[in-house]
Amino acid sequence: MTHRIAELTAPEVASRLGAGAVAILPMGSLETHGPALPMGDYLVAEELAARIAAAALAAGADALVAPAIPFGGEDFFAGVAGGITLSVPTLTAVIEEMAEAFIRTGTRRILIVNGHAGTIAPAEAAARAIRHRHGVIIPALHLWREAGKLHAELGGAPERFGHGGDPVASVTLYLRPDLCRPEQARMREPTGPYLGTPPTGFGAIRSRGVEFAVPMWVEEVAPGGVAAPDPRGANAAHGAAITERLVAAGAAICAMLRDHAP
Repeated sequence: MTHRIAELTAPEVASRLGAGAVAILPMGSLETHGPALPMGDYLVAEELAARIAAAALAAGADALVAPAIPFGGEDFFAGVAGGITLSVPTLTAVIEEMAEAFIRTGTRRILIVNGHAGTIAPAEAAARAIRHRHGVIIPALHLWREAGKLHAELGGAPERFGHGGDPVASVTLYLRPDLCRPEQARMREPTGPYLGTPPTGFGAIRSRGVEFAVPMWVEEVAPGGVAAPDPRGANAAHGAAITERLVAAGAAICAMLRDHAP
């Protein structure tokens, strides 16, 4: 049984949404994750959304998955070849209008499954605007922020953690191994100085023990898209464990929306 709206007929979609199905809005980006992983992390968000929908149905809460937004908000990845981004106001408007399209036809159970850090702020701004206008509460699962917390809990090595490595690498190896090139994974390269000091993270430098936010491009903090010290140990088994936790949590939120959404 498919849960993807694009693969269903209009009467099937109308029937399931009319019976209370949750509309899941996946989103991600086109960016660099280094030489071992595909640019389209939205494909992983879309697959996770489909698995959440299947698990929700098994628990008695139907859900349908909209086509993913493939473009992230403009952030560190501006200038990456093929890395199409949208301005923050444009992306916020796109998310709002997707939600509005469902609300207009009576769907008030909506869940965002977001696979890109640059989309966190637009997704949350859109959710606030929708609640102001319609009283609809749209939870957002920010996949990699939560998966990052699960990485160490599930035994992930610290040197694999970071951009171009885990948790994205292991989850992608599990869900879309056909798109991965694990033999091309490499260690992080040294970063150059930024205002005379090494970056301490994406968009951050430190002065006298105090961190400052700064505008930064990916090559300044993650040359070639790799910030993880050594992502070469990423593996599908670790990705499966993270996926299981994310899917279970997403299915549980679908059940909460079924039982409590106004």
